[in-house]
Amino acid sequence: MPRTTTLESPGCPPLRAITFDVLGLIKVSEARSKQGGVTKVVERWGEPDASRCVLAASINDCKVDPLLAVARKNGAVELLSPINGDLRVSLATTNQTDVQSQEDNIVGLHLFRKQQSESSARSCTLLTCTTKGLTTVRSVTIPKSLGDSTCDDTPTTWNVCAAGNVLCCKVDENENYALFGGKGVEVNIWDLATHTKIWTAKSPPKNSLGIFTPTWFTSATFISKDDHRKFAAGTNSHEVRLYDMSAQRRPVMSFDFRETPIKAVTEDIDGNTIYIGNGSGDLASVDIRTGKLLGCFLGKCSGSIRSITRHPDLPVIASCGLDSYLRIWDIKSRQLLSAVFLKQHLTKVVFDSNFEDDEVAGSVATMPPSEQEIDDEPVDRDEESRSAKKKKAKKSQNVDEDEEEEELISVEQEKSKKSKVKSKDGKSKKSKKSKGESIDV
Repeated sequence: MPRTTTLESPGCPPLRAITFDVLGLIKVSEARSKQGGVTKVVERWGEPDASRCVLAASINDCKVDPLLAVARKNGAVELLSPINGDLRVSLATTNQTDVQSQEDNIVGLHLFRKQQSESSARSCTLLTCTTKGLTTVRSVTIPKSLGDSTCDDTPTTWNVCAAGNVLCCKVDENENYALFGGKGVEVNIWDLATHTKIWTAKSPPKNSLGIFTPTWFTSATFISKDDHRKFAAGTNSHEVRLYDMSAQRRPVMSFDFRETPIKAVTEDIDGNTIYIGNGSGDLASVDIRTGKLLGCFLGKCSGSIRSITRHPDLPVIASCGLDSYLRIWDIKSRQLLSAVFLKQHLTKVVFDSNFEDDEVAGSVATMPPSEQEIDDEPVDRDEESRSAKKKKAKKSQNVDEDEEEEELISVEQEKSKKSKVKSKDGKSKKSKKSKGESIDV
């Protein structure tokens, strides 16, 4: 039985995640505040077909006419609408003449966010990279109807490796440079404007036992949005390496993580943290400034992690893999917020950052005036109660003053009575004395 851990999920903020699996299905999962932050599958696009397995995906989630690019196992590259899943463009790779085309699958795909043309028709630029290192950049015009797509320019093709297999491909945030690496392929950086190699990594030296670790990169990512010279890469020998092009060709820092190959590496928007996942389902965050492990995410995954993505606005990350679960994690507490079972082995996950929780916004905007008046009534009642309390306090003060005055008056009356009684007693004594004196004489 797979290893699983049952945790109470507090729920995640409103978000929208799109996942891809080995049967070519695309599933949309949403979490809404009205549902208590529970992630649920709301849409499924496509039919199960193992030949249409999704190998790579990229999204351009702009507010106007967003696009989703998908690379499949049969060599097709599709452009979809991330809103409703409508197919906009379907392209075929140009390596059909290769005898080993079935083994030369697409491993890297990037949909450029820059607008390449200012014409009335929408156009986009795609970068694809195959296992054998064949890299292609093409510009495509998106038609109004399916089947009318045309390439604006002749596709530009070059090879990024002479031998080995490319397993990871990543384009920097400014979309000016790309890095490639794989089995037998050292990490190298290419300038996308001139299609020339500008830097190549150097293998680490032998260890203390004289054993040389073969080159086998499984994932890589740029660390900073503004600096393409710093990047991190994971290897099949459960090692994470940090490179700085301005310092040296060999890693400036490296450390081991657990005992299984690193399968996914992604960066945080702060430029100081990376998230890594391995083949045994371990997920952790690392501070690249010190190489210190910040901590592992709570909740054991029961399968290899194949994709990690960071939400551009919310403090959450999403992970998916061979255990068929989409998991949403909080990056601060590293706790599991939500998990949903998607039945098939998952290969990739992306966020739609333009998703809005319309239910909550609509309920606030369409609130009837009667409810608003009801909400305002308690305030008026509170004011009335306060004024009544003030009046009571004044009355009590007046009553106390009257009582004090009455007490003073009664005291004065008693004093006057006593004084009168004393005066009467004194007069009677004097009269008696005068009578007695007269008798003696």
